[in-house]
Amino acid sequence: MESFLLLATVYLMTMVVAVPLSARLGLGSVLGYLISGILIGPVLGLAGSEGEMADLQHFAEFGVVMMLFLIGLELEPRALWQMRQRLVGLAGMQILGTVALLALVALALRQSWQVALTLGMILSLSSTAIVLQTLSEKSLMQTAGGRSAFAVLLTQDIAVIPMIALMPLLAPRAMALAEEDHGGAAFMHSLPGWAAALVTLGAVAGVILIGQYLIRPAFRYVYSARLNELDTALALLIVVGIASLMEIVGLSPALGTFLAGVMLAGSEFRHELEGQIAPFKGLLLGLFFITVGAGMDFGLLFQMPALVLGVTVTVIAIKALVLHGVARVTGLKGRDRTLFTLSLAQAGEFGFVLISYAVSLAVLPRPLAQGMLLVIALSMLATPLLFMLSDFISRRLAEERADLPPDDIPEQQPVIIAGVGRFGQVVNRLVTMSGFRTTVLDHDLEVIQLMRRFGFKGYFGDPTRPEILTAAGLDKARILVAALDDPQANLRLIRYAKEKRPDIVVIARARDRVNVFQLYDAKADHIVRETFDSSLRAGRYVLEHVGLSEYEASELERIFYRMDRASLRELAEVWKPGVPLQDNPDYIRLSREMNRQLEQALAQRFAQGPAAGPVTTDTDDEAPEHGLPPVAPRPPARAAGR
Repeated sequence: MESFLLLATVYLMTMVVAVPLSARLGLGSVLGYLISGILIGPVLGLAGSEGEMADLQHFAEFGVVMMLFLIGLELEPRALWQMRQRLVGLAGMQILGTVALLALVALALRQSWQVALTLGMILSLSSTAIVLQTLSEKSLMQTAGGRSAFAVLLTQDIAVIPMIALMPLLAPRAMALAEEDHGGAAFMHSLPGWAAALVTLGAVAGVILIGQYLIRPAFRYVYSARLNELDTALALLIVVGIASLMEIVGLSPALGTFLAGVMLAGSEFRHELEGQIAPFKGLLLGLFFITVGAGMDFGLLFQMPALVLGVTVTVIAIKALVLHGVARVTGLKGRDRTLFTLSLAQAGEFGFVLISYAVSLAVLPRPLAQGMLLVIALSMLATPLLFMLSDFISRRLAEERADLPPDDIPEQQPVIIAGVGRFGQVVNRLVTMSGFRTTVLDHDLEVIQLMRRFGFKGYFGDPTRPEILTAAGLDKARILVAALDDPQANLRLIRYAKEKRPDIVVIARARDRVNVFQLYDAKADHIVRETFDSSLRAGRYVLEHVGLSEYEASELERIFYRMDRASLRELAEVWKPGVPLQDNPDYIRLSREMNRQLEQALAQRFAQGPAAGPVTTDTDDEAPEHGLPPVAPRPPARAAGR
């Protein structure tokens, strides 16, 4: 017992030290756990004896069971049905195509068809944890490539369940019974294939009935006691009980808990269950990945480096080939196709789970399984390199487009809109549908072609190039809308336009508060924070639903809007380029003072009741707002940070 606790202490200490470091380096938590296991296992030899490792790994595998339960909770059947075309089409082609190609390669290497099919299924999966985290960190989730990658990852998570159900049918009976001759596993292995499949379907039906008719009444009963520890106990009981039921009939506990999660996805207790299970899942799943890393046979890598690395590269290449083909068939282009292809080309963490299960069923021999563990880990370690390669290819594609000749611009309009992405297109639609003409410029050819398909006129060209701006009519235009996605490109555009035409009105898109100050310094006339107005509207809805009338909420929103913009003009005067806001004492002091004034204004607005009428001090941008002095010597018409 003491040695077991000491081993757990070593694992947890390594986890606490190594995983945050891995996350800071951009490698993600899963790779951090694997590296932690490699350090305490093959490198330092602190992983303990083989028996202790096995005990800890069995305990840690329960994290996988909990993860599948939580995945099931996220997969409401109605939402899945709405996504059916993308899930079945896009992701189905990827999974089936990858399984087929990898299985053919394994057959060519003289593996049995059972082993070949098992390897194809295991290696067809990608790393959900690493890919989603990286897409979120790089703000790529909302791109077409990011959304397509998410759909494939979601389908892969679901596909794990039929893979787990199929593997017992691939197990050689005699070998499986020699490996495990007790409990439910022996019972299942003693059955013919058709009977094992019927038992599987019966157990699945039982779990569905339990999730549909028993769990909700039990949760209502326990919840009535109003004791948090009982809620946690019931959540654990659901997971542990269903896992035990599946083990009794020799099936995967993960299969049962996943199905139970799907049945509860639409339940009123879904979020409560997630909150109770998530901490246990995160800890045990991290422990599972550490045990995988600690148990890796790096001696095999040193003995046959060419073979192991060659198989890893081959797996990545085959997956990338299939993904590229799927992307072409489904119409992904350019940067989105590159992102989709390379982001999913690695193997995934579910591969560790399936390999462990396949070994327990004697579908995969242990030496081959050890080699596959190395291949999966190396491919996951290569994920940051794949994303770097995707960025490099995307930059090259952008450079090639930049080398294309820009469009001729025969007409020059009084309004120039530079950048017609998710921000600029709304501005363009409002202005043109109001009866005014615009000249739209964008350096993304696909965006311009899409605009033309919907009947809007636009021109391909880099708005930051002087000759493009001149051709668009900078000398005659009255208004320039700077709405480029790249904040630095936006700054270059504004500085050049103001240098050539100091009188032109520049309306600039700002990414955040610091970008507001940069644009203010570049002499933009009106600066619009891209999420500010929508956030204010959301805040107004909150105020309405906590008891204020629509008029009161609207008045408070208007006061906040005016005072926040006024405070930004003063804060811009003390902002120092290149100095972080938290390291600027003048900025912090003034910001606190502005917040106090804003809080007082909001609190006092309705102290005299709604009959007091609207505030009269915020009629124009150049007037003092709520006691704030105007900022000199700026031109009076400028508005910072709307």
